[in-house]
Amino acid sequence: MIAKKSTPYSHMPSFFRRVPIICLFLIVGACIFPFSANAFDILLGTGEPGTFSHFTGRVICRVINSHTSDINCQTVPTPDDVYNLTNLQGGSLDIGLVDSHMLYDAVNKTEKFEYLDISYDNLRSLMPLYDVPVTLVVRKDAKITSLAGLKHKRINVGSPGSSQSLAVGNILKAKNWSKKDFRLFQELPASHSQDTMAFCHGDIQAMVHIGVHPNSELQQLFKLCEADMVNMDDDDIQKMITGHHAFSSMNITAGIYPTHPESVTTFGTRMMLVSSTDLDEETVYKIIDALYRSRKYLKSAHPALGSLAVSSSDKPDTGVKLHPGAVKYFSEQ
Repeated sequence: MIAKKSTPYSHMPSFFRRVPIICLFLIVGACIFPFSANAFDILLGTGEPGTFSHFTGRVICRVINSHTSDINCQTVPTPDDVYNLTNLQGGSLDIGLVDSHMLYDAVNKTEKFEYLDISYDNLRSLMPLYDVPVTLVVRKDAKITSLAGLKHKRINVGSPGSSQSLAVGNILKAKNWSKKDFRLFQELPASHSQDTMAFCHGDIQAMVHIGVHPNSELQQLFKLCEADMVNMDDDDIQKMITGHHAFSSMNITAGIYPTHPESVTTFGTRMMLVSSTDLDEETVYKIIDALYRSRKYLKSAHPALGSLAVSSSDKPDTGVKLHPGAVKYFSEQ
């Protein structure tokens, strides 16, 4: 029998023979996936999975983690803006995405915050992230060419308490209209496409869409259901915008949909990046700097993220002070 020739490593335990290979993988992994043991972890509150807010939060964390070596950002999906505001106020979240209207109500104790015994005075604004326009969508056969033409038509306002319902409520108040001014005042929710199905079947003639553009659902309505967008450059709407600082005049860009070569004037709110006074100045400065240095990437992620404010004066006047880190950043630009 021929004896098997031993090697210098043949009598070593298998684990020790694998050590050089394990070390090699660790070195390569550290180069490909760098991390910092001393990184500061921050939690970013967003909307629920599937919302544009949650998508934006993931993009923001990706930018922060790529451009800062000492900050680790992680998204936290939440039910709504109220949850984000309350957890920002209490310290469970470090930063969060909050609609400017909701932020205004929280700080000024109006609407649903009127009887809530929580002070949001420790909240601070970092920057506006994207516009959230209110889009009036009508059937072409309804012959609605302006906001005034909406009267006496069949409309859907969304489920009670929804963003659609709140927007329509603001429009009715601005125009001094009531439910009785319409042939049909439907309250179908957007879930399971109940509102769009009713629109396409002709049961309703008009509805509002709340959200960024371009939007794939609207694209389908324009293509398959003879839908159109109507300008809301109305004197009453302008007065409403002037009187409520959370609202802003907005334009839906011309050509953003193939069927709409002209821009559409409307109004809406802005999604704000918010923190509390607990978040330090240096961290906030780094976050804003990372986002501004990544504007091309943000725009490539979605066109709505491609128009960051260029100064602190561009943010809506919600009554919330600008964070000192944001003040420092904008003062240097």
